[in-house]
Amino acid sequence: MEIKSVPCRQSFTDTLVELAKEDKNIVAVTTDARGSVTLTKFFKELPEQAVECGIAEQDAVGIAAGLAQSGKNTFVCGPACFYVARSLEQVKVDVAYSQNPVKILGVSGGVAYGALGATHHSLHDIAVLRTFPGMNVFLPCDARQTRKLVQKLVKFPEAGYVRVGRNAVPDVYENDDFEFELGKATMLQDGKDLTIIGCGETVYHCWEAAKQLAKQGIRARVLDMHTLKPADEEAILKAARETGRIVTVEEHSRYGGLGGIVTELTAEKCPVPVRILGIPDENVVHGKPLEIFHHYHLDAEGIVAEVLDFLK
Repeated sequence: MEIKSVPCRQSFTDTLVELAKEDKNIVAVTTDARGSVTLTKFFKELPEQAVECGIAEQDAVGIAAGLAQSGKNTFVCGPACFYVARSLEQVKVDVAYSQNPVKILGVSGGVAYGALGATHHSLHDIAVLRTFPGMNVFLPCDARQTRKLVQKLVKFPEAGYVRVGRNAVPDVYENDDFEFELGKATMLQDGKDLTIIGCGETVYHCWEAAKQLAKQGIRARVLDMHTLKPADEEAILKAARETGRIVTVEEHSRYGGLGGIVTELTAEKCPVPVRILGIPDENVVHGKPLEIFHHYHLDAEGIVAEVLDFLK
């Protein structure tokens, strides 16, 4: 399958259509978001396995939970900002607390909505959802990894939240010949001077930063932490022991996300200096996503500058 320059949201739903054609138990639920989620093809080809709820995210989560309770393999899909705010109680009670294995696809997460501002950004989702018992959290970094994630999730017996962006992102993985396991970070590059850990769309920038640092004689280990819950504690602690410093990079608030996961773990089991790159305690500046990344030092250039300062 050619997926170069395909948005992760399209890779997700294209894969879901393929699998749903073979498994009539798979159902997609959405909230007037067929276009933005790229579910149009699913509804056209598999109308009996699709549920449209209109602009009613709370209802959609409840319906998805009911379908899961009745044995359906349910995916509820829509803008991340609404599923982790407006319908958060239903996610907490109907899905996580009730142990219904619903998979939530949050599209246009992080700062993907750009100029629409704080009301449409989802920068708290990792922090909130990882506190819900039974809820797993995934942030794939490119289209190929997203495809592998969907293939795993259709067989995954627990609830899960998947956050992806809106636009096409550069390939981190150039072909399908890579290992992918839920809960296990992928080492993209080894190094001894420090470790850079990214998740979601920041992973590409982390790897590019590491390549630039190598030209300056700095060998950085790069970890793709695609699963935020359960996070790969073994990989984090190994990085702490072997490289001595960690930089985390996330399209999320600096509080409670990837940086929080890493510092909580290392503080208890292997204290090392950690620098958290993310969104500070402010309403995000308006702009295109990459402009926002640049402003907050989440792109390769900014990561390099932060690493050089950190190593002083």
